[in-house]
Amino acid sequence: MTLAISAYAALSLAILLEVVGTTFLQQSQQFTRPLPTVLMALCYGGMFYFMSLALRSMPLGIVYAIWSGMGIVLVSVIGWLVFRQTLDLAALLGMGMILGGVVVIHLFSNTVPH
Repeated sequence: MTLAISAYAALSLAILLEVVGTTFLQQSQQFTRPLPTVLMALCYGGMFYFMSLALRSMPLGIVYAIWSGMGIVLVSVIGWLVFRQTLDLAALLGMGMILGGVVVIHLFSNTVPH
């Protein structure tokens, strides 16, 4: 596996763990439910580990931009699907711009390994 692929694989796992951890954060009901609270902490710990692996070959700003942008969009989708939270037009447009930014970084930036 090349360094670029392994960095993106680690970043993808970090994003996935952050989204799952944030879902458990919602289910923990302000840390009053032990199992979702423990699962949340484990997910966040794994997220930081995999993010640190991505940082071996990718710049911090790029890793954080991709991680946070994708996390926002995916957590919002989970909120809509699982928790029946609504998104208005402004929220959808903002998330579209975030996704556009991530695409621009991936396609046109020379600071990320391709």
